[in-house]
Amino acid sequence: MEKEQSFKISGQHCINGVESSKLANVLRVLAAEAVENAKSGHPGMPMGMAEIAVALWTSKLKHNPLDPKWINRDRFVLSNGHGSMLIYSLLFLTGYDLTINDLKKFRKLGSKTPGHPEVDVTPGIETTTGPLGQGIANGVGMALAEKLLASEFNRPGFPVVDHFTYVFLGDGCLMEGLSHEVCSLAGVLKLSKLICFYDSNGISIDGQVDPWFDEDISKRFEAYGWNVIGPLDGHNVAAISTALNDAISYHNSRDKKKLAPTLIICKTIIGKGVSSKEGTAKVHGEALGTDAIKDLKTSLNWSETSFDVPDEILNAWNAHTLGKARQDAWNHLFESYKLEYPQKAQRLKDRVSGKVDVDKIDEQLSLLINKFLKNPLTIASRKASQKVLNFLGPRFDYLLGGSADLTGSNLTQWEGAEPVRLIGTGNLITGRHINFGVREFGMFSICNGITLHGGFIPYNGTFLTFSDYGRNAIRMAAMMRKRVIFVFTHDSVGLGEDGPTHQAVEHISSLRLIPNLNVWRPCDPIETAIAWREAIVRESGPTALLLSRQSLDPAVKKIDTVKKIGKGAYILIEVKNPQVILMATGSEVGLAMKSATILSKHGIRVRVVSIPSTSVFDKQDKKYKKSVLPEGIPKVVIEAGVTDFWWKYKPLAVLGIDEFGESAPAGDVFEHFGFTVQTVIETVSAVTGISIKIKGVN
Repeated sequence: MEKEQSFKISGQHCINGVESSKLANVLRVLAAEAVENAKSGHPGMPMGMAEIAVALWTSKLKHNPLDPKWINRDRFVLSNGHGSMLIYSLLFLTGYDLTINDLKKFRKLGSKTPGHPEVDVTPGIETTTGPLGQGIANGVGMALAEKLLASEFNRPGFPVVDHFTYVFLGDGCLMEGLSHEVCSLAGVLKLSKLICFYDSNGISIDGQVDPWFDEDISKRFEAYGWNVIGPLDGHNVAAISTALNDAISYHNSRDKKKLAPTLIICKTIIGKGVSSKEGTAKVHGEALGTDAIKDLKTSLNWSETSFDVPDEILNAWNAHTLGKARQDAWNHLFESYKLEYPQKAQRLKDRVSGKVDVDKIDEQLSLLINKFLKNPLTIASRKASQKVLNFLGPRFDYLLGGSADLTGSNLTQWEGAEPVRLIGTGNLITGRHINFGVREFGMFSICNGITLHGGFIPYNGTFLTFSDYGRNAIRMAAMMRKRVIFVFTHDSVGLGEDGPTHQAVEHISSLRLIPNLNVWRPCDPIETAIAWREAIVRESGPTALLLSRQSLDPAVKKIDTVKKIGKGAYILIEVKNPQVILMATGSEVGLAMKSATILSKHGIRVRVVSIPSTSVFDKQDKKYKKSVLPEGIPKVVIEAGVTDFWWKYKPLAVLGIDEFGESAPAGDVFEHFGFTVQTVIETVSAVTGISIKIKGVN
């Protein structure tokens, strides 16, 4: 049993023998000093949430600073990431690999303490936050991953996956519509190990929020099915600790209504301690100034020396001993679990590591690809994607998918995949396919949280045009370099009758502009299989798969060709001394091949290059890129999207669409926009100067 770390002496709430007020005040001073030193930042939130941090971090948060990646640690997310000095101070004080000099370098180039928390930059940071609302969304994903893993791996007497997800959030997070999407779903899924602290200070950058944000947060979250505690005094450590104990206890409650996430509403004063500015927008997002900091230290009876932390406070905060004891206890449990369930123990470690058996993936996919070669299929690439999932899903337990209410269109649920559902009282949840509902932004952000937690490779599906709804979450996945697979179907005007509101035109190119996002637009089942393979084995970032609604003819017909697809672009049809190169992606590869066949019959030598992934192709060495797209040969690009992106490859013409689509059958729409063999022939004639008179083709 762990010793209670909190007790009272002479009526004063103390922790490890030190008054809680001193433990809170050190957070205030460090935040104020670091922001002042940087001459920028957000001191108000850390100063206002100091007591909340004390209540959580001094005893309840299960973590080990000596091993920040311990599997069974609690996850802590600072959703209001602008207050980053709060978590940096906490990490320093509790003993992570962060020094007082790192705090002094707050917001400096190359430091461990950037303006907003960044995962894999600062030890102990679980996710990159700053864009408001995404932190709580990531937290929902983490809590969902924990609950699914617990249901899969825990056994009676062996709760080897058993941790909470804690989130700090503010008014801004709750104003963002994203919070509605994810908190609603968290309530439905009864994520009872998700506990959120709402910093209700009533202030945002523009001032008092009442004129634009006055909803009843308690009733809102009760409507989601959450437990709500408070409002309570956010500067009363004892009251917060009691609320936290209650929230933790709900997870094991016999009252089914209590088996739900919990929101603890804490009324706080932003910038508490600075009498001249506290409770105002002036303390939200700017340095306090030297005079205000002097006043702060005087009011707190704090040393005038900058960045000076007394030893007694450092010792009281340090979590090395407690963290190691907690991890040692878990290690002992896991060793017993390993003796009883050796295969499950090894599988859990493998799953959480994020490593995949590439040889096994290749071995399995080669079987599927050989089937495609022997029995070529004329199907939409979204259907080809489903066939790949039908093959991989049952064989690889780390795949966890879903769709934003478009499962039957995105085809993201493989045959036999169990939907994610609660079982029994709600403490257990099983399944491999998530019905996210119409929540694109929430879906993307939750998947980011799932992959950050570990144990799964998440993928999700919606129409390509709806990628706009959650684009910032895609950007965050790329920035964090985390493996999430975004499946976007209905990727062009080829979806037909639904018209321009649903027809993606600019989206293909716009996604390619996101750094570290690999974008694949496959042309047939084999390219689709390779695209999935590359997405799964890629550990350093997300992947977007852009798939067609309409059927596509098989293009890849030789095993030697298959080996080149992974390079992002390759020669699909080769001729000696080509006079022109047709470059195409996805559904337009078939048009390029058909055009090349007809042109060859009339003596025109055409090389066809399929470019399923410009992102990957651009990373190849110069020798390979020149072998595929040599200089001096006229090039024509064919893609049903905006043309601007393609000019970097120095084509002489780009056959694309620089306007919105039309509502009509797909064939009519393509013909309307000039995606016909006749147009390609005329374009080739124009760029090569060769007179080509072929009529009656389309």
